[in-house]
Amino acid sequence: MKIYTKTGDNGTTSLIGGTRVAKNDCRLECYGTIDELNAYLGLIRDNYPNQDIQNQLLTIQQKLFVIGAEIANDKPQKTSNPSISETDIQELEEKIDVFSEELPQQKAFIIPGGHTISSYCQIARTVCRRAERAIYNISEEKRPTMLSTIYINRLSDYLFVLARKALKDFNKSEITWIPSL
Repeated sequence: MKIYTKTGDNGTTSLIGGTRVAKNDCRLECYGTIDELNAYLGLIRDNYPNQDIQNQLLTIQQKLFVIGAEIANDKPQKTSNPSISETDIQELEEKIDVFSEELPQQKAFIIPGGHTISSYCQIARTVCRRAERAIYNISEEKRPTMLSTIYINRLSDYLFVLARKALKDFNKSEITWIPSL
């Protein structure tokens, strides 16, 4: 099978279900941002030396494909694709809580940096926030489920806490914002 089809050369692409839309359709912007986020998570996973965190990130990457497919599907009522569940959200929240227990209480804004993996997590967090905003730019009838939207919101929190955890894991200090500068 060839990777190129030439069907998008005119500025359109197909959604799951066959509907052709312009390449600047808000759904494409949204699942493209989720794809970008997924690529950053792969980068973090490839560089984080902790196998448990690598496994967590791989699971999250799988969930992002579910959300991307939800957004790209023009006939969601006619599909049996997997979906995000409340359990998926609870699992993220539990991981956030476990990481947070290991970390000092946050008393100031944290400036991204300090270690490459932490910085990658912060970049992924900002891409995740952009994906969340893109979801809300999609009309309500074409948006993913509310659970998928909540998952993306919670994922940005997970990535923030993972960035802090990475600094702790690599014995690096958090850089805090000093308002007087």
